Amino acid sequence: MTSLLLLAGTVAAAVPCASVSARPDAWVNSRVDALVNAARGAYEDDDAVPAYEKVLDEISATLRQCKLAQDEAFSSRYRHFVEYLEAVSLDRKPDHELGFVVPDKQYFAETQALVQIPPFLMAQSFLRSVSRTETLGRAKAFLRSLNAKRDPAEQLIFFSYQSRHLGTPDNDDSFRRLLIVVPGNVDQGVPEKWVQFGITDPGARVRIRNVSVVSAVPDPDGRFNTYFKDYFRSYRRDGSISIRGRWELGFGDDNCTKCHKSGILPVFPVAGSVTADEQPAVTSVNQRFLKYGSPRFGKYLDLSKFGPGLSSASTEDRRRRFGAGFVGTVAARAMACATCHQPDRFGSLSWPMDSTLIESYVTGGQMPFGYNLEKSERDEMYDKLIQEYLATNQDNPGILKAWLLGMPPPATSPYSER
Repeated sequence: MTSLLLLAGTVAAAVPCASVSARPDAWVNSRVDALVNAARGAYEDDDAVPAYEKVLDEISATLRQCKLAQDEAFSSRYRHFVEYLEAVSLDRKPDHELGFVVPDKQYFAETQALVQIPPFLMAQSFLRSVSRTETLGRAKAFLRSLNAKRDPAEQLIFFSYQSRHLGTPDNDDSFRRLLIVVPGNVDQGVPEKWVQFGITDPGARVRIRNVSVVSAVPDPDGRFNTYFKDYFRSYRRDGSISIRGRWELGFGDDNCTKCHKSGILPVFPVAGSVTADEQPAVTSVNQRFLKYGSPRFGKYLDLSKFGPGLSSASTEDRRRRFGAGFVGTVAARAMACATCHQPDRFGSLSWPMDSTLIESYVTGGQMPFGYNLEKSERDEMYDKLIQEYLATNQDNPGILKAWLLGMPPPATSPYSER
């Protein structure tokens, strides 16, 4: 009986593979539609993420079961599809929560020296004062005392602010931050570190634990490699504070590049949350970001496998999708994310991406630079950016679907005509 069951299972497993081999175009088209539709659902509603993951897992299982990646004819014909599924499925593997090609344990072991919190920011007096809004002034006084002993090129740049976008990993409702940029040294290969402490709200009893480190290591080719690590603070009864990695403490981690397509992100604080004397520091860190160059993630991820991103559609595509009248509007001209967000600049805004972050930047007025739009125009621009990227129309597929199916890229794009 066991042998018969095993044989039946083998026959059942072979049926979809035979079907795929017989009609590969039909299978790939249907799976691309299912994947992109599920991605759009997950982008618009977190409750739809499990459905997206189910579709992703099913496609990946068929690719493995039918050994399609090893099929030279199939993998050559559908190279984008195969490589994309491999890359986008990384965080579905056990111990790959970061979304990198190596296990999380290996990533943290190999990048430890690059993402450590500088020892001078581990002083107990500083950790106690940086943990609460009411004592934040003492933390800044400590940082100023450090700067008094540092050379101009090594001066810490710091300011406190409220984030427009995301809460901390340990509290979705916490938006207060203290950002400290610790200068690096390109010639010596010393990374520049953006160290960010979550700050407990005034009067709140539950302490914010998160400390994030994002490091940039520029290279001579005008690019930079970015490395990440989240830490959690533990507040002890004796008043001492210890810090260990979030992953090491057993709290898991997040897919880094979902939010950090550009490696390090510019900072756009909530209006009025930065004091006048610290405004120059905001300008300084954002200028620093612009000088890093194109983002890379070392040997741990190849973002080219995720394809083109938001706004990389041609004018003709938009004319067919939205009508000739839309192309000349202010909203259409402002749909120019790919002017900067492309592989050789700040990285393409491709799926997976965080909807809170993208929507906040676009509808909040931070992106794209240089456009003064009404709220209604920004809302329209945002809606159409998502439509053209995640559309599954047969006659006019969206950016992601067209790329996954290996369709030729547009000869022209709206941002090249500006």
